[in-house]
Amino acid sequence: MKVAVVGATGMVGNVILKVLEERNFPVSELIPVASERSVGKTIEFKGNSYKIVGLNAAVSMKPNIALFSAGGDTSLEWAPKFAEVGTTVIDNSSAFRMDLDKKLVVPEINAQALTKQDKIIANPNCSTIQLVLALAPLHKKYKMKRVVVSTYQSVSGTGAKAVQQLENEINGIEGDMAYPYPIGRNALPHCDVFLENGYTKEEMKLAREPQKILDDRTFSVTATAVRIPTAGGHSESVNVQFENDFNLQDIREILSNTEGIIVQDNPSTNTYPMPILAHGKDDVFVGRIRRDETQPNTLNMWIVSDNLRKGAATNAVQIAEYLNTNKLF
Repeated sequence: MKVAVVGATGMVGNVILKVLEERNFPVSELIPVASERSVGKTIEFKGNSYKIVGLNAAVSMKPNIALFSAGGDTSLEWAPKFAEVGTTVIDNSSAFRMDLDKKLVVPEINAQALTKQDKIIANPNCSTIQLVLALAPLHKKYKMKRVVVSTYQSVSGTGAKAVQQLENEINGIEGDMAYPYPIGRNALPHCDVFLENGYTKEEMKLAREPQKILDDRTFSVTATAVRIPTAGGHSESVNVQFENDFNLQDIREILSNTEGIIVQDNPSTNTYPMPILAHGKDDVFVGRIRRDETQPNTLNMWIVSDNLRKGAATNAVQIAEYLNTNKLF
């Protein structure tokens, strides 16, 4: 099993390597890939050292799987080149997510749609993954009509420069700015770039990706995405209107019995999901489950997950595990 990790020196790339090791994915040969300035350097994996190679060299090595986390432009140019030599690409960027010919996969929901012919598979947006994991079983039971989501997203979702900006601000150090304003003691209603309709690209990902993953366009999603000064973990306030009424205890039971979800919902003991508790974990945490008392058949809940793990690296590795288990190479 030859496995290439494209973007191996980046934040998500580092977590992909960690998750591959933790989950004991059967890597017989690791091919770490990064930009030209990193070629020749070494990284550690399972106690061994591996030399970083460039993209051309990695393609020529014909890996079975290539886990991409190197940005959309790199994916658009190089993912097809890997696919041409028989490699199955699992891409973390937004490059292929809304491509009608590419599957957008959260394994617990729609991995069964994958076939040997799928040589480029899209990993959803980090905020989308935790959202749809909680929504999917409820949609199946009660049928969603409309979802309103407000996100509270950590700086790690922007990248290492943003994490450093927050650290600098905490420590009173002047440095490079990843954002147009300070992030410490602040909240920026600005995740990704603004589009002509006034929404950001991140907000439109949340609006469109759930429909594709669930293969259902009968419901709508509207989003406001906000960056907050937490180092890791994304949080979401979610309001869901269903066609059918529900019982709150049934909601809790459905979510508790859903793979990948942990319910933390006990106001009497101040038990609810928080990014600090989700850090380093692969689960999606759901709490503050309550009825919206202003309109019928409507639910409020709070969803938290580690955006670098289930929101990116873990989901990608789980796709690779499904492909391997089902011999879909």
